[in-house]
Amino acid sequence: MLIKTSLSLAAVAALTVGAGSAMAFEPEGKVECIAPADPGGGWDFTCRSVGNVLQDLDLVPGNVQTLNMAGAGGGVAYAHVVSKRAGDEQLLVAASTATTTRLAQGQFPGMDADMVNWIGALGADYGVIAVAADSEYQDLPALMEAIDEDPRSVKFAGGSAKGGWDHLKVLIAADAAGVDELPRIPYLSYNNGGEAMTQVVGGHVDAFTGDISEAQGFMESGDLRVLAVLSEERLPGEFDQIPTAIEQGIEAVGPNWRGFYMPADISDASREYWLEAMDTIYESDQWKELMVSNGLMPFHMTSEEFETFVKEQIADIEQLSKDIGLIQ
Repeated sequence: MLIKTSLSLAAVAALTVGAGSAMAFEPEGKVECIAPADPGGGWDFTCRSVGNVLQDLDLVPGNVQTLNMAGAGGGVAYAHVVSKRAGDEQLLVAASTATTTRLAQGQFPGMDADMVNWIGALGADYGVIAVAADSEYQDLPALMEAIDEDPRSVKFAGGSAKGGWDHLKVLIAADAAGVDELPRIPYLSYNNGGEAMTQVVGGHVDAFTGDISEAQGFMESGDLRVLAVLSEERLPGEFDQIPTAIEQGIEAVGPNWRGFYMPADISDASREYWLEAMDTIYESDQWKELMVSNGLMPFHMTSEEFETFVKEQIADIEQLSKDIGLIQ
């Protein structure tokens, strides 16, 4: 059940803890959020924006400190949480479809989805394919036609590792457009979406694959032109002028949920606190405004429902990766 933002989360927790139970959890001191990438990408956006809302709603005692921990497509952060942060009840870690993609492909050696607590998702950030403002490609079909004629002719840059979610979005779109030889399409991996877009805007790479929230700044400056958003229908607000791939005749959809996991071995009381916090954030006016201004679409799950979704998505991406030859 969703709770109103006007009701103190601590009060809700206190009401739901029965007589004789352990004292309800409430964070004290420093709360940290690990963004498994350098500043400027989607995970960094997730930590900083949610951290601000947590502060605005008085769900944390002070500021939420964002720690950028880049490497291995999120693998460095995942290994850090699994091996060194078990039981840390004041640590959130930004996650997304990129996280489940790496898990699906076995890219976090010796680790799986059961080694952390999946807390919740707060929106979906749809994928985009974009080019520099002066690019010769005016729409997605033209770009895909060039790839079909010569798979090596268009180089893509993204903020995920090779085989990661940004890379997969290109392959999903190309596959839907009838392009052959998908493994031959060049994909260059950068530490975050900001760095990848800089390469495209600078003329070093032909096209960007990432998410709408990452592309917003370069779109507003006029340096980046989005050819398509990989959503079922056009996004709301200022993004409603961007055509979908579907309306251009290419049946490609690429939602990237934004959410969090926490370390293993946290108490039931702390887990319940953060699950309720996710509900409170999602229902708040602050978060709703932030979603619209950043192109996020409604998508919310917590607790067992979210954990089930994560594991099903891992299974689906594993099969997709096999189908297009990324893994055996």
